[in-house]
Amino acid sequence: MSNNFENKSWLGRNVSITNSADSGLVGRSGIISNETRETITILEDGREIVIGKNSIKFKFNGSKNTINGQFMRQRPEERIYRKKRSE
Repeated sequence: MSNNFENKSWLGRNVSITNSADSGLVGRSGIISNETRETITILEDGREIVIGKNSIKFKFNGSKNTINGQFMRQRPEERIYRKKRSE
């Protein structure tokens, strides 16, 4: 689990959309420039694109794990400082 990005800051990371109900979003990629509870903002070719987390699955470049945005709907500061329960 060396590439566990769920509890780290996402700002400045390269991201790619792998699945979405909106087929126009699939394959888009860029650098995350902002994150809120409900959205991520991607800087793609000089344009900022705001995408709802609820409707996408994505992965960070260099990672094999796909993140379901529906389960990441929380404020970034809450996600970063959340303690993982041991299983």
